[in-house]
Amino acid sequence: MGCPDWPKCFGQWVPPTSLAELPENYKEINSQHRQEKNARFASYLSAFGFKDTAEKILEDDSIKEEVDFNPVKTWIEYVNRIVGVIIGLLIFAVFVASIKLRKKNPSLTIIAFITFVLVGVQGWIGSIVVSTNLLPWTITVHMFLALVIVGLLIYLVYATRAEVEDGIIISGIKPWLIGSIVVLLTQIILGTQVREALDRVAAQFSDRDGWISSLGVSFLIHRSFSWVVLMINAWVILKLIKTDRTKGFGLALIVLVLGTILSGSGMAYFSVPALLQPIHLLLATVTFGILFLLVLQVSGKQKKDLV
Repeated sequence: MGCPDWPKCFGQWVPPTSLAELPENYKEINSQHRQEKNARFASYLSAFGFKDTAEKILEDDSIKEEVDFNPVKTWIEYVNRIVGVIIGLLIFAVFVASIKLRKKNPSLTIIAFITFVLVGVQGWIGSIVVSTNLLPWTITVHMFLALVIVGLLIYLVYATRAEVEDGIIISGIKPWLIGSIVVLLTQIILGTQVREALDRVAAQFSDRDGWISSLGVSFLIHRSFSWVVLMINAWVILKLIKTDRTKGFGLALIVLVLGTILSGSGMAYFSVPALLQPIHLLLATVTFGILFLLVLQVSGKQKKDLV
């Protein structure tokens, strides 16, 4: 909530650096704009049959609360938005570049266009995350759409290289790779549940030392399930490092999986340091990207088996 409005920040294209740059009633102004946007969003949800969810958004007093101006958080959010715009422009450039391939390989152009559209949708969902005051399920949707975009971009990279590179043959690994992705996505979902619980706990206790002990069963499940993630990826890694062309992938997965688990443990044992939260999610996201690329590149067929 560093920037309570969108796409501007406190009504300005260049955000303020001090409270003196804002009007005295800045909270009332921001609240009015956010509630108007939430009312429109609620009407969309109602139109699609989610009337209960729409009513909760309109009636939830926590959504109507305005946070105090914090210049550090404001500029973190502003940089996040600038990076998002740059990503959008780069993906638009990918789409433009794909147009020349529309006759030879129209699927590439279509996927590039879909990816560009999804970036716009992602920006809109980001605005909803802001207007609803970080409503937990909107954060989850925002994150998973980001993973979809990552997956589509990885597919485009793979598809443009597939004609000049031979596939990698490793017997029996394909189901394990798919299983690893399913397990990882499940763990990410469990992590979003922990995030939701963490938001509730943080609103009640300002002291971070008591956050983890107050999270309850969602944290215990998420922590225990990390062993499932570790074991299935350990099997995948053992298969990958036996093949010269995938040894680098295997070593990367060792670093990423262990880094994800260790960063999660660090949050648990050191009162959820703010820096470890984005690192934890970044490592998990890169792990997903590598596993998805391997699903595309690696075949489990027996012919020309390299293992």
